[in-house]
Amino acid sequence: MRRDTRRGAAAAIVLVASLLVLAPVRGLAREIEVGGRTGSHLTPRSSLRDLLNHPAFAGFGDLLLPWDDRAYDEHMPLTAIGSLLPYHSHVDPETVTSALNRMIDDVGGGKTVFYRFYTEAQRREQPERERTGLFFLRGRPGAPFAVICPGGGFSYVGSVHEGFPYAAEISRRGYNAFVLRYRVGHGGTVATQDLAAALTYIFENSKRLGVSASDYSLWGSSAGARMAAAIGSHGVAAYGGSKLPKPAVVVMAYTAHLDHSSDEPPTFVVVGDRDGIAPPSLMERRAMALRRSGTDVEYRMYPNLGHGFGPGVGTSAEGWIGDATRFWEGFMRKKN
Repeated sequence: MRRDTRRGAAAAIVLVASLLVLAPVRGLAREIEVGGRTGSHLTPRSSLRDLLNHPAFAGFGDLLLPWDDRAYDEHMPLTAIGSLLPYHSHVDPETVTSALNRMIDDVGGGKTVFYRFYTEAQRREQPERERTGLFFLRGRPGAPFAVICPGGGFSYVGSVHEGFPYAAEISRRGYNAFVLRYRVGHGGTVATQDLAAALTYIFENSKRLGVSASDYSLWGSSAGARMAAAIGSHGVAAYGGSKLPKPAVVVMAYTAHLDHSSDEPPTFVVVGDRDGIAPPSLMERRAMALRRSGTDVEYRMYPNLGHGFGPGVGTSAEGWIGDATRFWEGFMRKKN
């Protein structure tokens, strides 16, 4: 009887080893059990095809990637995804795939990660609105939310570098995080109108989404920072949304944005000292103008960095998202 048991155990070990040998080296890296359903994690060796065809991203997978107007080489591995982001630097494939896998796990757990904020009628009226949406990474139920606007020069949306990794970090700290997919090719005003529409949607559906409508923050990088700052300066209604409160805090990464009002939210600013697109001198000029008007500003300049460093993994800016989150916490009116 014990001999049969040992034989059965040995056979099971051989079977598992055989399955591991037969598992593909490229593509969807490994099968995992998530929330009672089978999901597949991506690795940096996975291809764009693996990402685009992943069942967790069915119906919106192409909106994860930056460009609307070009075809992708679907054989490209995610190790090379930085080549799709010409205005960005220090794109870390491990960080990118980790944030994508967070969304895969959420879908496997029965959570919705993508929301359309324009109605079907609004999308029919302007078909380019089909390229918009909100990716949602949840924190604590009822906690405040952040909306993150990635950059890309209003030509593409760099969510894989400046959106999903930010959201993953913010949600790990207990807060709800949305990443905005906005229209490109039409300049900053149209993109900011999408941000205003998205904020209106979140406020109108805050209970269903499980987020607090108080103490929200806006985060933006490069072109996205212009959008966040515009709402902070002029409000949501100025861009076609509902009459909503201004954000508790605006977080701006490396943008040459000088416009401001006399009533600005507290602002957290980051830039690299070698940024040739958004020189530190311009960001410092805006920070000083805000301070003169009585706005709380925290300004960080990181050495040996240029434009588009995103979460700054492996650089002098690593950890800045945590610092910005703590800054936001300091201006929350409600105890969370």
